[in-house]
Amino acid sequence: MRFSLIYKLMGAFLLVIAIGALVISILTSQATRNAFNLYTTRSGLVWAQRLAPTLADYYAQSTSWQGVDTVLLNEFGSQMMPGSGMGMGAGQGRGPAAGRPAASAGTAAMGMGQRLILTDARGTVVADTLGEWLGKQLTAEDLLNGAAIVVKNIQVGTLIVTPNEISGSGSLSSDFLTSANQAIVSSAIIAGGIALILGMALFLQITSPLRQLKKATAAIAAGDLSQRVNIRSGDEFGELGYTFNRMAENLDKAETQRRHMVADVAHELRTPLAAIQGTLEGMQDGILPLDEEQLTALYTETMLLNRLVGDLRLLSLAEAGQLQLERQETQPGSLIENLVERAKPQAEQKDIRLVAQLEANLPPTWLDSDRITQVLNNLIGNALHYTPAGGVITVQAGLLAGGTALQIAVSDSGPGIAAEDLPYIFDRFYRADKSRTRGSGGSGLGLAIVKQLVEAHGGTVKAESPVYRDDPQAFYGTKMIFILPILNEEKKNNGKS
Repeated sequence: MRFSLIYKLMGAFLLVIAIGALVISILTSQATRNAFNLYTTRSGLVWAQRLAPTLADYYAQSTSWQGVDTVLLNEFGSQMMPGSGMGMGAGQGRGPAAGRPAASAGTAAMGMGQRLILTDARGTVVADTLGEWLGKQLTAEDLLNGAAIVVKNIQVGTLIVTPNEISGSGSLSSDFLTSANQAIVSSAIIAGGIALILGMALFLQITSPLRQLKKATAAIAAGDLSQRVNIRSGDEFGELGYTFNRMAENLDKAETQRRHMVADVAHELRTPLAAIQGTLEGMQDGILPLDEEQLTALYTETMLLNRLVGDLRLLSLAEAGQLQLERQETQPGSLIENLVERAKPQAEQKDIRLVAQLEANLPPTWLDSDRITQVLNNLIGNALHYTPAGGVITVQAGLLAGGTALQIAVSDSGPGIAAEDLPYIFDRFYRADKSRTRGSGGSGLGLAIVKQLVEAHGGTVKAESPVYRDDPQAFYGTKMIFILPILNEEKKNNGKS
């Protein structure tokens, strides 16, 4: 049988309350009883010391303890039940102690639920108000709790006034202990009830966010990735709720990207495959001739398809962290100058000026020159596509403050990128120019590959648009910036990453 968490917590809490109340009740009751017994013992010693002279006078006149039990019961104990309202006034008793103040003290002592025990000089009980210990021999330790009765400097007996151990339910001591025990039990019950109510409130507060999380996780498991929890506390449950929401957002984002990627890949593959299929069908039907021109068209579409598959593979390896980089010490200035020189003929054909602005004495950088070449070719290719005739493309490189990182930027004087498109340009298959398709060049993977390759080097990439020059009226349309760390010797010794 399965029980929910709140029932388990309540059960455990009830057990703790019960054990705590029981232990407190037992210990408090025992401590109260011990304290009361200590009080009555000391009080009994005081009573015994006050009664001892009267008993000494009795022994001095009687020369024995014969008949003393009658004195204890009548002289000291007449009408001695609590609340009787009767004392031992003068003339009521028999014997030499009649009417003495000590007799009133004896009555008061017994009225308080005390027991009077008298022993002879050898410690044998000769009188007991309860009649239980007559003839019993008391130990020396027991006699220490009584008052010695001395006649002519000779101890003839001991009087012990002790709590009435088997006193009736109506005795003061019994009533006191019963009342104290009832108060202890009532206090434990009330405290346990209050603790239980507070515990229920606490458990409801604890289980409420857990119920939210349970409901949300069940919905996510069923495929609803839009589920979020509303936990506003600042404790561990609040942190758990925040982490859960972030996880759900990442799952939702990943699922959205997956769907878009599948759709985009299907779309991108459909175009070259459709062209190849159409050309081949035309050749089979005799509509298109089987000549060099048609074979060239088929080869071109096949190359585009192969390039798309290669880009997708590269991108997936980089995103999975499985892309191997062949790092080596490279002069970034020479690398950039060579790329600019190779791209200049293409720029000149479009009447675009391509220049390099390099900081002097750039230090060698530990990087994969082929991958960084791919990054720069993608960025320069994008700039050539969007920069109009008469425009300028600038490739800049320099050290950041402190000399711990190399910053490379490719700027163009094209139309720029709209503010709403700027955050997404490094996403797969995203095209800021919605009219741009594979037919006009590009698969939408170039900047995504740039981002992954730069991050594989431990760097970062960003875009700015528009980018103003010193003259506010003149500006570059877009500036792509990536930053690469300059690795220390320890990291260089790794060789590959």
